[in-house]
Amino acid sequence: MKNPFSSVRIFTLETVEELKKCTWPTMPELRDSTVVVVTASLILGVFTSISDFSLYQFVDLFTKMVS
Repeated sequence: MKNPFSSVRIFTLETVEELKKCTWPTMPELRDSTVVVVTASLILGVFTSISDFSLYQFVDLFTKMVS
């Protein structure tokens, strides 16, 4: 029977080796990417809020006209 701890050890060592090969973003790149994500999220949130409010008002107006 294969030792499960051996498999975990090998997996961990291989993972560490692969992570050493990665290129990590610099602080300015990370900051710029964060600004882009936050800005896009805010724009999408505002668009969704305006769309939701407009649709609610339209449905409310239509419902009042029919009733």
